[in-house]
Amino acid sequence: MRQHYIAGNWKMNKTKGEAVELARGLVAALKGGKNKYMIAPPFTALDAVSQVVRGSNIRLGAQNMSTDESGAHTGEVSALMLKDLGVQTVILGHSERRHIYKEDDAAVNKKVRLALKHGFEVILCVGELLAEREAGKAEAVCEAQTRKGLEGVAEAELKNVVIAYEPVWAIGTGKTATPEDAEAIHKFTRGIVASLYGKQAADSIIIQYGGSMKAENAAALLAQNDIDGGLIGGAALKADTFVPICSA
Repeated sequence: MRQHYIAGNWKMNKTKGEAVELARGLVAALKGGKNKYMIAPPFTALDAVSQVVRGSNIRLGAQNMSTDESGAHTGEVSALMLKDLGVQTVILGHSERRHIYKEDDAAVNKKVRLALKHGFEVILCVGELLAEREAGKAEAVCEAQTRKGLEGVAEAELKNVVIAYEPVWAIGTGKTATPEDAEAIHKFTRGIVASLYGKQAADSIIIQYGGSMKAENAAALLAQNDIDGGLIGGAALKADTFVPICSA
């Protein structure tokens, strides 16, 4: 049976001091929790938060990483640097990276393969724009992003891959896909994994929902057969809004 996995993406929020304070609160609140947890602070707070969560049941995540291990890449952060800080999980292909910073499927796939090479767990984000959903292309977009994101990934590596379905139109807008709509895409995406790696691999992979999950709707979303957790944005920025999701 798949374990629920709740991950907090803090995005470009929190100074080092604020990040440490929140991390300490979460370590205390989630101690002994039955689910799997991760928090992804900004790069500037990773070192400090790493020291807070070390030895706890909360994984340390990074929000992105470079396509390259080192070199003349001004402003980038490499897998080697993240590993040095104790990072365990990397979020890749987030819709904000795809649509604001124009990262294409090839770049996302290069990052996925590099992260897996260095032993990271990868959260691969997929999801459609509102115009794509309204045009009936939601499944086609998610299929393409899933297939291209996993290109060159061996079945043995899939144990370190999590997929996060994030309908772009529901991120930070307060809008949420209905549990039934979200479940439909999650089930479809699991079918894509099955076509690539077989039923056993598909049944084992965790697929999170990433579109404005909050305490009020978490239980209904997580009750769906194929929704295995959440990639949480705004609600992850306060313990009193993140912990109830973790306990849903």
